[in-house]
Amino acid sequence: MGRHGWNSGVGRWRLTALLGVGVAALALVVTLLNTLPGGGTSTEGTSRDGDKVHGTPASPPDQTTPDVGWGFTHTQFSADEGSSAATGRVEELLSEAGGLPQNQHIMGWGADNPEPVKGRYDFEALDRRIDFMRSSGGTPVVTLCCAPDWMKGGRGGVDNTDWSQAALETAPTPDHYQDFADLAATVAKRYPDVRHFVVWNEFKGFWNDAKARWDYEGYTRLYNLVYKALKKVDKDIMVGGPYLVMDSLDPRSQDASPTFKGPWGAMDQRVLDAFAHWNKNKVGADFVVVDGSSYTKDDELLPDEFAATDKFTAVSEWVRARTGDLPLWWAEYYVEPADGNDDRKGWSETRRVAVQATGMIAMAKGGATSGFYWNPEKEQGTECAGCLWTPTDKGSGGERLPMYDLVSRFGAEFPPATEYETVSVAPDDVPNVRVLATDKVILVVNTLDRPINARIDTKRFDMQAYEVKWLNR
Repeated sequence: MGRHGWNSGVGRWRLTALLGVGVAALALVVTLLNTLPGGGTSTEGTSRDGDKVHGTPASPPDQTTPDVGWGFTHTQFSADEGSSAATGRVEELLSEAGGLPQNQHIMGWGADNPEPVKGRYDFEALDRRIDFMRSSGGTPVVTLCCAPDWMKGGRGGVDNTDWSQAALETAPTPDHYQDFADLAATVAKRYPDVRHFVVWNEFKGFWNDAKARWDYEGYTRLYNLVYKALKKVDKDIMVGGPYLVMDSLDPRSQDASPTFKGPWGAMDQRVLDAFAHWNKNKVGADFVVVDGSSYTKDDELLPDEFAATDKFTAVSEWVRARTGDLPLWWAEYYVEPADGNDDRKGWSETRRVAVQATGMIAMAKGGATSGFYWNPEKEQGTECAGCLWTPTDKGSGGERLPMYDLVSRFGAEFPPATEYETVSVAPDDVPNVRVLATDKVILVVNTLDRPINARIDTKRFDMQAYEVKWLNR
């Protein structure tokens, strides 16, 4: 879908010392074979024991629940690498917050090709991310995307991974669906403390050009095989999908839903059809996963950036009405349209945090219990729009940023099973504020680019432009 970065970093070249004439000769033969036409299936640095338990798994809770709460997704750069002082600072931040739920993909977005040759594994990068989650006390979540090249028509081999966006976002071919399910099972065995798995990402590679719609039959077949494979590893593992992008359109579009629409636009009927097929034909699910933006596919914020977030409430309610008691997760959610470089840095940070907070309120009001902020971390520098912390390349890095304060506080105050309450809002404030409350705390957002004097829950107080305020009750 092109919403975000994808690169994991090309696999590292590893040199092995050659001992003895016989070993050297054998290595030369292997090297020559790998340079011949049709060769190139190097297994340098890989291992056959991919399902061997890595490190020291954290102790999972006595009972795994399908909800995990509000956290974030690791992207290409994160706090698992960099200055030890900076990475340690982030670990401490997360630990102090009670360990935010953290999501990581198995290939791309910081992870290398996990199985460059069938039956040969390289989990070094993924191990590092899992280790970071463990050390920071987070609830680990793994998204099972994307697939090694040999599963999708490409070449196998350590040095043959195609990291282009087009290649990475190609789905496995049907004859390799079971191979991908087997890889999922290997990952589950390697990290037994990971109890929540999301199957694939945004239907990447599942568009049917001939029919001009999603290949929801293919995705559902893949999902069902992965679900069965994970449950065979451990019946208590929690599995969810379909991770569809809940796109909205101009209501005049030929693909717009004639019935599911609002001031924020109309839902793409092709997405609704895909969801319906998966929901009807899945073999099981412990939670439901969607993602999407408040703006339309044409980047329109209707009727404005704050009111557009009402789409999150509408979509959440629509999904919940069709999936019964299954908890709803938002794997990604966006409130600020990206520029041509897929960056979101056109707003001030106060405005960005305010609209983000409004979007999270909208999801919670729709019944969502878990959500993952896509952390746009940078490798280096001092500017990082929308990031949770400053880049960790230097010892001074890893400092908390305003978005971290919002995400961590929201997760702490509104965990799964939270009972929300209605509070009084002065009539003249109703159009200008967004509110979410429990019996202990109230989150208030000023949606105006100017100060206001608000009265919420019988309390009167001043708010700065785009201020996000927490009130204790």
